[in-house]
Amino acid sequence: MSDPSRLLIALDVDGTLIHEDESIGDAVRAAVARVRDAGHEVMLATGRSWETARPVHEKFGLTSEFVVCANGALTMKRDDALEGGYRREFIEVFDPTEVLETIRPHLPSGSFMVEDPTGFRRYTEGMTDWELVNAEQVPFEELLRHPATRVVVISPEHDTEEFLSIVDRMGLQRVTYAIGWTAWLDISPDGVSKATAMERVRHALDIPRSNVVAVGDGRNDIELLTWAAEQGLGVAMGQAPDEVKAVATRATAPVVDDGLALVLDAL
Repeated sequence: MSDPSRLLIALDVDGTLIHEDESIGDAVRAAVARVRDAGHEVMLATGRSWETARPVHEKFGLTSEFVVCANGALTMKRDDALEGGYRREFIEVFDPTEVLETIRPHLPSGSFMVEDPTGFRRYTEGMTDWELVNAEQVPFEELLRHPATRVVVISPEHDTEEFLSIVDRMGLQRVTYAIGWTAWLDISPDGVSKATAMERVRHALDIPRSNVVAVGDGRNDIELLTWAAEQGLGVAMGQAPDEVKAVATRATAPVVDDGLALVLDAL
């Protein structure tokens, strides 16, 4: 029998758990430790690859059964027999050719990155602000030759409103996408999101929907917070865009004020 009081707590990383400079508030670190030590299932649900999520996972001392990465396209499962303690359990992929060829004429000066099922990243010139571990720079045409769990497009010359307008005109189909704080686009396989991965995790752990808590701040958290808020608790960080706050149960303080700690301490 599952523990009826056990919570499944899904936490976004950037802008939720950690600050923009990747520092961690003491109150957040302590709050995460408290709910983890109380026996709740505390886990990451991030757009990051496993390679870039793992240091955060370890920094917070998490031992969750699953870790959701790549906006739901990759779910890691704990496996103590392996070095690093996790294996790639569920992987969703798509052929990035059509979406890349659709986007490029609209953003000829944009930079592109494709993450493959192994976590390896191939990127074009200009992708300098991203964590590029386990990666290599390649010509654009090389990106079309590999199946993708995730495609990232950045266009620093546009502000967010201009970028939103351009993306709207693209008419992207057969993929799931979210637009970031600045002019960047995060693309996943069609119908795949943090929410679809978390529902699979929830079912595997046999935790009731009413015991779900999710906290996030980005447009790639909209499905996650919608899913959590239906029967549980979906919380938007204070700096989240209005469309993210609109789907949440409520909002907390911004990440710079350790808003996540307020949420976890109130559970």
